[in-house]
Amino acid sequence: MRKNPEISHCELCEREAPLTFHHLIPRKLHRRPRFKKGYSQEQLQQGVWLCYPCHRAIHKFHDEMALGLHLNTRDLLLADPEVSRHVTWVKKQKIRQ
Repeated sequence: MRKNPEISHCELCEREAPLTFHHLIPRKLHRRPRFKKGYSQEQLQQGVWLCYPCHRAIHKFHDEMALGLHLNTRDLLLADPEVSRHVTWVKKQKIRQ
């Protein structure tokens, strides 16, 4: 079970909003040999706290394999052009509670 976040803002757009936990390596991939052998349990459980719009956008733009292989850190997510464009846009939006 995930603990409540110690932070109150999205780790991508930095807005204060209700947060959800995003596994940097999607849980669906944890049982695959490539990930099971290549990463420790601790690494597989790492993630970031995101607002709903940012979390949805990440999964809309990229499939789970791409996230696990190429976008498995906060910095890599922010460097991705589609995610970056979304973050720029969502920072201007009002927060829905």
